[in-house]
Amino acid sequence: MAGCSLDDETRAAFCRNSAEATRLKLFSIFIILASSAAGISSPVALARLFSGKPTYAHALLVIKCFAAGVILSTSLVHVLPDAFDALADCQVASQHPWRDFPFSGLVTLIGALLALLVDITASSQATEEATKYMRIGVKEVRKGEGKPEQSGSAAMEMAAIACHGHGDHGEEAIDLRLEGMEEEERMAKLKQRMVSQVLEIGIIFHSVIIGVTMGMSQNRCTIRPLVAALAFHQIFEGMGLGGCIAQAGFGLATVGFMCFMFSVTTPMGILLGMLFFHMTGYDDSSPSSLILEGLLGSLSSGILIYMALVDLIAVDFFHNKAMSSNSRLKKSSYVALLLGSAAMSVLALWA
Repeated sequence: MAGCSLDDETRAAFCRNSAEATRLKLFSIFIILASSAAGISSPVALARLFSGKPTYAHALLVIKCFAAGVILSTSLVHVLPDAFDALADCQVASQHPWRDFPFSGLVTLIGALLALLVDITASSQATEEATKYMRIGVKEVRKGEGKPEQSGSAAMEMAAIACHGHGDHGEEAIDLRLEGMEEEERMAKLKQRMVSQVLEIGIIFHSVIIGVTMGMSQNRCTIRPLVAALAFHQIFEGMGLGGCIAQAGFGLATVGFMCFMFSVTTPMGILLGMLFFHMTGYDDSSPSSLILEGLLGSLSSGILIYMALVDLIAVDFFHNKAMSSNSRLKKSSYVALLLGSAAMSVLALWA
């Protein structure tokens, strides 16, 4: 249980300066927006630039492993410890029921199980729709109203719709780039798309928490180092998510939308936090604020841990044909995983 000392209270009084904190937060919005956009767009731009080159697929796989390291380190070194600290604060840990049970671990478990449920549900829906429309195509062939090649196309079209969650939207509803692939390869690509979308949801959820928490803070001593640390944080996390988006092979409109959402989420969270504070005078160090921060942080940590370990690391290292047949690629990918983990872990020294 954390204790509250007189030195802590004196330092908090010295650091609490609303005017300077507001200036720092307004400055941080532009810095974080630029770093987020640079981080997520760089792997996407490089992927499109080198598309079709002999080493393109291998380079994309290495980038994705770097992404997995970044996301895993973000969840375990940044998000989860902050969640534990928030619920272990002396104002919270001295109250019932927070002192009686490790709620941070429980909510992290719930987040991982929710991510698993979303994964299972989306995969099952895509498979069912593909099977359903494959049968329809077979019936059309038997009636002499269609061709065998058309049945596979219909199945993949509906699987893509199931993964994207929408229908008549042109390039995403009927993705012609999936047409020339083998059945197993097409389903793997659709799986990658679903993973990218769920992963972005988890990262955006985490970014909103960071932004709102920073926006409500009036502590200049905390905000000043956070500006630089969050800029690097967004660059690395953006590179990780951008690598997954690039490998998924989305259309240009979807890629642009996903990059835009990641770039503006943290700055928008900061603005919302500032607005909420000025409207309500809400104290970011109050017990209710700490409890909310701890629970939401634990939930997003569980989601990110599941996505990094199950949908990124396990899939690439144990179910990827290119990596299983190429020991050099496997070693390079593992080094990239370590570098991504180390890059985000070092940032924990400042934020």
